[in-house]
Amino acid sequence: MPAHLPPGLPIIPEGPHEPLPFEMSADDFEAAVTDALGLIPPKLAAAMDNVAVFVEDDYVPGPGEDPDTVLLGLYEGVPLTERDSWWDAGSLPDRITIFRQPILDICVSREEVIREVAVTVVHEIAHHFGIDDHRLHELGWD
Repeated sequence: MPAHLPPGLPIIPEGPHEPLPFEMSADDFEAAVTDALGLIPPKLAAAMDNVAVFVEDDYVPGPGEDPDTVLLGLYEGVPLTERDSWWDAGSLPDRITIFRQPILDICVSREEVIREVAVTVVHEIAHHFGIDDHRLHELGWD
């Protein structure tokens, strides 16, 4: 034990440490997603068509995907810019999923979680409107 510490204290290794993931209940996280959706301007929200938003604990990579894939959110569907007259005929809703654990893993405070949820929700809604990752990056939505 280092001489400057009193006996009996736990030894903490020196150097940089990974911050522990922020803990937040599933209900509180879902409330953060609901709040983020509430921040969408009304005209933009009204333009969203046949899209459902879900919260899941974690992304599970599919067959052929890198098993270490980590996603904060995922848009699955046909962007509005690609829909044609055929699209409405019995199409299932587009799906936006926000993944709870990966967001908690990168955040160290409630404020960070709320901010990251909002950014992720905006990012996935942008995909619904046909905005790709490259354009989102140009706009500062990394």
